[in-house]
Amino acid sequence: QVQLVESGGGLVQAGGSLRLSCAASGRTFSNYVMSWFRQAPGKEREFVAAINWSSGTTFTADSVKGRFTISRDNAKNTVYLQMNILKPEDTAVYYCAARRGSIVTQKTWYDYWGQGTQVTVSS
Repeated sequence: QVQLVESGGGLVQAGGSLRLSCAASGRTFSNYVMSWFRQAPGKEREFVAAINWSSGTTFTADSVKGRFTISRDNAKNTVYLQMNILKPEDTAVYYCAARRGSIVTQKTWYDYWGQGTQVTVSS
């Protein structure tokens, strides 16, 4: 059974940095795409970034491009989201998600989800 466990969230001041981790287990993820989504209170869950596990190809939402970077460590079966120059509008619960196939941004195409980790950016 696939499990995704996020960690690394917390409270940070605007302009600061955090690194989120998503530990994946339960299968081989070589044919999978791993993504980060986020959901702020009262808003829809939105795509943040994705990485193809095999090729390392990434795609990042325009709203965070240049500030957030997704990466993976194959040996540790872990995906990371490095978040720099954080803004109050980045405050949300951040979710890790996985799907087999190509990178897509629509949340309905993802089969597996983690429980989420809270990121709060104070002004």
